[in-house]
Amino acid sequence: MFDLNGKSALVTGGGRGLGFEMAKALAKAGASVAINGRNRSALEAARGQAASEGITLDTAPGDVAADVDEILAAATGSTGRLDILIHAVGERDRRGTHEMDAAGFAALINTDLTAAYGMAKAALPYLRQSDTGRLIFVTSIAAFAARAGDPAYTAAKGGLEALTRSLAVELGSDSLTVNAIAPGWFATETNAALAADPVLQQFVDVRIPLKRWGRPEEIAPAAVFLASPASSFVNGITLTVDGGMTVQM
Repeated sequence: MFDLNGKSALVTGGGRGLGFEMAKALAKAGASVAINGRNRSALEAARGQAASEGITLDTAPGDVAADVDEILAAATGSTGRLDILIHAVGERDRRGTHEMDAAGFAALINTDLTAAYGMAKAALPYLRQSDTGRLIFVTSIAAFAARAGDPAYTAAKGGLEALTRSLAVELGSDSLTVNAIAPGWFATETNAALAADPVLQQFVDVRIPLKRWGRPEEIAPAAVFLASPASSFVNGITLTVDGGMTVQM
C-alpha cells in the first residue's frame, strides 16, 4: 500500500532540508521524482548527493512565484504526467509587528501562501488525470501555535492549513486528495546551530515530550503515507510531526 512505482512526483523546495528528505523517500518508494529550487547549482548538488545514496532524482529549477509553467514542464518532461505534488517551499521573516511594514508582510504571504495556491492550481490538470492524485502542502506547527515576533510566517502557515481544507473540500475525489504536513522543530542544516545550542536544549527538554529535535529523515514516512494508496480515504487533514510539542501544556 506504500508502493509508488509508476508514479511521478514533484517536490518544490526539494533541494535541501525536509523537502530533500521527502523527495528521496518518494524515490525509494518507487516514484520518479523531480526536485525544485531557485538555485540550479544547489539542485545539482542535491541530485549528486542523492545519487551517492543510490537514489535517482531529476531537477525542475525555477521560482515557484514566477516560473510555474517552466517548473511543471521540467517535472513532467520525462513521464508526461504528475501524480504527486509536495509543496515544501517556505521562507521566514522573524521581524515582529513593530519592525515589519505591510510590504514586508505581503512579500512573505506571497512566497509562503499565494505561490502555493498558484502552484497547486497550475498542477491541478495533471493531478486530476492521475488515478491517485496527491496534493500535499508542507505547513508548520506555527499554523496553530504562535510565537511572539513572527506574525507574517504564522499568518502564512495558518492560511496554508486553511487552504488545505478548502481545496480538499472543493477538489477531493476518488482520484485526488489534498492534505498537509506540519513539521515541528527539525535539526536541518538551517537549524544546525540552534540544535547544537545547550541553552536551547533546556527549552526542548521541557517543551517536546521526546526531549529532542526531529531528525530530518523522520519527516519522510509522513510524506510517503500521504502520497501513497495507503492514504486513499485521508483528505483535508494536517499531519503533525513534532514529537508531541503542540499537545503538551
